[in-house]
Amino acid sequence: MATAAVHLPHVPVAPHRHRLTVDDFHRMGEVGILPADARAELIDGEVFDMSPIGRLHAALVARLTTAFHESCGRRFVIWTQNPIRLGTMSEPQPDIALLAPRDDFYAGDTPTAADVRLIVEVADSSLEHDLAVKVPLYAAHGIPEVWIVETTTRRTHRFSRPANGGYADHGIVESDKPLAFDAFNGSLGNLLPLDASSTIYTYKDR
Repeated sequence: MATAAVHLPHVPVAPHRHRLTVDDFHRMGEVGILPADARAELIDGEVFDMSPIGRLHAALVARLTTAFHESCGRRFVIWTQNPIRLGTMSEPQPDIALLAPRDDFYAGDTPTAADVRLIVEVADSSLEHDLAVKVPLYAAHGIPEVWIVETTTRRTHRFSRPANGGYADHGIVESDKPLAFDAFNGSLGNLLPLDASSTIYTYKDR
């Protein structure tokens, strides 16, 4: 006797996302899945390619790093474009982080959220990503203060007092207004002024 075929209804199955841990991310580098010179960071288990560093971006990072060294001395370890481990699923590489001082300069292990006092991200094409993805990440891990600096305007989005997955205080500091943290106090318009005739940033003493 013939058996009638049974047709089951098609149930669509959503693709499964494989999220990586920080340890997985490092193993990818060790075995060559990620090139040794790759500019990538891990955010909530996903690998994000980082934008190439442009001229203005590099100049702002260098000028701010110098200003922090000059004003704060050795009260902080100034951590420039290096990784910070945030839990088991994230390892961003902020442009600048001010860390609690340690004699070994974190040779023994990667800094974590508990070590961070301030994070500075310099943003050009990454501004939307920094505001929508990285700021909430930093808030979730209790980073006490974050600055997102726009390269073209030198405006700074300043976030402080993490609470309930966000920041209780958020404001925009224009380029001619002072930014202050610990002994640092200066405006980006003075630290790295814009030459209006050529739209090129030039170094000038404060």
